[in-house]
Amino acid sequence: MPRTPARVLSSAALAVLAATALPTTAGCSAGPPAGGPAREGRAPASPAPSARSSAPAAPAAGALTDAQAHAALVTPADLGDPWTPTQGAATWRDSMLKATADAPDCRRLLDALYTDDLFGAAPGTRAVIGLDDSMDEAQLRYQVLALPRADVDRTLAWLKALPGRCRHFTAKGAGGATHTVEVTEAKLPDVGDARQGLRVTLTGPAGQDDAQVLTLDVAAVRVGDDTITVTDGGLGDVSADVTGAVAQLGTQRLAEVRKQGRVQI
Repeated sequence: MPRTPARVLSSAALAVLAATALPTTAGCSAGPPAGGPAREGRAPASPAPSARSSAPAAPAAGALTDAQAHAALVTPADLGDPWTPTQGAATWRDSMLKATADAPDCRRLLDALYTDDLFGAAPGTRAVIGLDDSMDEAQLRYQVLALPRADVDRTLAWLKALPGRCRHFTAKGAGGATHTVEVTEAKLPDVGDARQGLRVTLTGPAGQDDAQVLTLDVAAVRVGDDTITVTDGGLGDVSADVTGAVAQLGTQRLAEVRKQGRVQI
């Protein structure tokens, strides 16, 4: 059953959006793995939501703290049924996403999607949560990061260029299987200071009448000196409404966390 916008967020989340709505200004910002027994056909469960910092020293004044990054995460309660804490990596991650391509930009994109990390192993505060949609067998990963603004803007510019550089290409997967890949731009809500969305579809293996289609919606939003990323993917219905709504909710939540931090200083 396709997801409708009404299923994207719970009523509690909609109340949060209404209560924390802020004026749209340049400084107003953008906008999410708990463990458990692994399901059949899945890898071991991912770790619980966690944050890490690049050094044990106290963060610079104004820098996002681990506690703030955790507080800015979305949760299963925000999205409502059928979203639950992740039970581990979906089988399509290795069967379809563990692939490579000849063109450097396309290969870099596949690597980023497989590792769920658009910005690489850059140091800095980082919190992450993974969620499963048992109805559509989709998985969502949400991250809050504190990265140098210039680095984030370079990655956003790279993402924006991908629909031109990698619109159609062939990916070589496990055992030599080939998949056709299409990359298109995805519209996001007008949140944060800078943003970029993509929709990536992988179809294959080539030559099979019943070839699977993996759809991934990707969003990255810079909010001042903070960044959020959302990846929602699956072999069934993947609604762009989910990615947009999570980005919007995450933006509001991060803005509130930052506002509360300034009040407490």
